[in-house]
Amino acid sequence: MNSKINISINGISMDVQSGLTILEAADQAGIIIPTLCYHKDLCIAGNCRVCVVELTGQKRLAAACATPCEEGMEIRTNSLNVRNSRKHIIELLLSEHRAECTTCYKNGNCELQKLASEYKIMTQDFIPLVKNNKYTIDQFSPSILKDDSKCIRCQRCVRTCAGLQGVNALTVAYKGDKMKITTFFEKAITDVVCTNCGQCIIHCPTGALVERNYIEEVWDALSNPDLHVVVQTAPAVRVGLGEELGLPTGTRVTGKMVEALKRLGFNSVLDTDFTADLTIIEEGTELLQRLKKKIHEKDESVKLPMATSCSPGWIKYIEHMYPECLGNLSTCKSPQQMFGALVKTYYAKARNLQPDKIISVSIMPCTAKKFEAARPEMHASGYTDVDYVLTTRELAIMIKQAGIDFKKLPDSKFDRLMGESTGAAVIFGATGGVMEAALRTAYELVTGREVPFEHLNIKPVRGIEGLREASIKIENPQRDWAFLDGVELKCAVAHGLINAKTIMDQVQTGASPYHFVEIMACPGGCLGGGGQPIPTNPEIRKRRTEAIYAEDESMAIRKSHENPEVLKIYEDFLGEPLGELSHHLLHTSYVARSRY
Repeated sequence: MNSKINISINGISMDVQSGLTILEAADQAGIIIPTLCYHKDLCIAGNCRVCVVELTGQKRLAAACATPCEEGMEIRTNSLNVRNSRKHIIELLLSEHRAECTTCYKNGNCELQKLASEYKIMTQDFIPLVKNNKYTIDQFSPSILKDDSKCIRCQRCVRTCAGLQGVNALTVAYKGDKMKITTFFEKAITDVVCTNCGQCIIHCPTGALVERNYIEEVWDALSNPDLHVVVQTAPAVRVGLGEELGLPTGTRVTGKMVEALKRLGFNSVLDTDFTADLTIIEEGTELLQRLKKKIHEKDESVKLPMATSCSPGWIKYIEHMYPECLGNLSTCKSPQQMFGALVKTYYAKARNLQPDKIISVSIMPCTAKKFEAARPEMHASGYTDVDYVLTTRELAIMIKQAGIDFKKLPDSKFDRLMGESTGAAVIFGATGGVMEAALRTAYELVTGREVPFEHLNIKPVRGIEGLREASIKIENPQRDWAFLDGVELKCAVAHGLINAKTIMDQVQTGASPYHFVEIMACPGGCLGGGGQPIPTNPEIRKRRTEAIYAEDESMAIRKSHENPEVLKIYEDFLGEPLGELSHHLLHTSYVARSRY
């Protein structure tokens, strides 16, 4: 256990655990030290020097984020020297920053703008260098827009891509005043190994990295009386949207969100959770079929472990990094893409609509979903299955633009036909949720009994650890599954692509002990996605997770195979899981991509 040491901050004596940085100690004392390059998710860099403090006995100011506390240390965080130094650092950053704040997408949620306001930077004493340099704006990606003129070179995006995700799509090039954040051979983001996860966006303190937004395109569609605009909303959106609209972190706003979407003018407000339930039926059936062929029929060509395919960032990662393991992926599309295919087939037929007059919009916590919707594989309906993808942040912007007072909205319910869902679908938004939902259904299909966990809560797959393991022993299965009697179904859950590498290295070498693995590209799963409200950190993701599971507990039906609308779509349209029509509309294949 760490010992206590005594320090003084601004004349106030306090005992802190040894090993704490000055920044952490000040936070415990209720003292705010400004930061830019620091982020709780990332390793310490000490690049920006905005967090400098004065230490008695030292001539140089110290970076609070990178300096550990020592016994007897006397710290001043608000001396004249400290305040002037911080102000000059902010001014220097602004001299290299295209500060067109009112026309910037991050206006109002920019950390540099906030500091400039707090320190009242009214004049610019330094020569503005931004006009003298050539900057590029990369607008080629369907997910991410990169504007070098707004980059302050804090390197948070670089540390995110390397440390959190292990992708290294972004890096530092050149030195001194020519230093810049760039990509491999300075190519466009869409031409390098980028998973479109958007973690760089939610960790960027300025407008240098933002999502490619489609707000105006959706407004145009809503204004066209000849179009029928359908919207679907992902489970993580309902526990994130409130943050953008003035509610506490982790507030569940499902009913208000539905009402807001109806007031925006969408013809039908439906739920991605419906196809999350459908995904469980298809994916669970696929897993059981693989187990049957591998264990019962001794078919060595069958690939195990089977990996979930709901996260498009994870899909692009495996396409680049482990293309030889693509056979381990479930062939199921993500719930978003299943929904899009069904909207322009099943929904169109039921509503007597022409598919080419339907605009399919999805609200997602994820920037990679924009890339996924644009994939050439996603035209199973004969049309573009999902026309536009908006992030949680983009939806909040539309709600504000429409003058809707979100806090005063009544609760509404999703429209019927692809609007019914279960608690199993809701937990798709949290890491481990897809695994838990699949196990609730697969175990019951095999044994005829509910999973042997209290209240259906499979806690071994829950948590914040980057890599988690769980196993369920199958006992007394039904006749068709007798060969599984005594089999211990081994599962693993990973979130954050740096943790996916651990699992995939085992799969690649044939050393994986698992039958089923769930991998989500973003820390915390979808609720920590690149399209969620900014800022994000472990505490915020924890509160969103608690809200997701609370939503599950509140649902009348908590198992995907009991969703009445899912049962109806098989009866009226799809026929059976893994059948010919479901294979055409709900399943796909992926492509090997270059590793460089």
